[in-house]
Amino acid sequence: MKPVKDVARHSTPRGRYHAVRFYEGERSLAQITAQFFGEGFADDHPAIVAATPSFRAALLLELSARAFDVVELQRSRRLLLLDATDTLAIFMADGKPDAAKFNEAMCAAIEHVCQDRSDCTVRVFGQMVDVLWRDGQQKAAIDLEMLWNQLARSRAFSLLCGYAMGNFYKDSNVHDICGQHSHIVSADGNAKAIA
Repeated sequence: MKPVKDVARHSTPRGRYHAVRFYEGERSLAQITAQFFGEGFADDHPAIVAATPSFRAALLLELSARAFDVVELQRSRRLLLLDATDTLAIFMADGKPDAAKFNEAMCAAIEHVCQDRSDCTVRVFGQMVDVLWRDGQQKAAIDLEMLWNQLARSRAFSLLCGYAMGNFYKDSNVHDICGQHSHIVSADGNAKAIA
């Protein structure tokens, strides 16, 4: 698998990196995400995961296979694991994300892993939009993508979102999703800017 290209260059609010990976299996997504995080760890960038239990488990296995001490990463607050559904429950109201509650929750997570460092750029993997999409809440998923883009104006992070391909069998809304992202990640892990 080739590296996710040019991530560090796009990890500031001025040069946003908000990538999407449409995936078929969790294992391949875990490999891409582990590579994305691994490159960040090498540059002292902490990571946040907001994902399903099964994906978190697959990601921890993949990071361990790459010789990362996931227990130490969590203990040292360089890796924060959040449950996608539980995190959504914090800021969803009446079937849509509440901007103020979202900002509060995500800023708290970013501050947790940054530990008062002013030069901190975080790597984030989010599956919350995928959970919403699977539950038939497509508008809420797009609204959440927009909130991430707004947050990127004030916080330094690189974000990778995962969407299960099975959710798009009869759905033409892929444009709506791509329109909220700066890059699309292919199966080999390469990131290509979305024109």
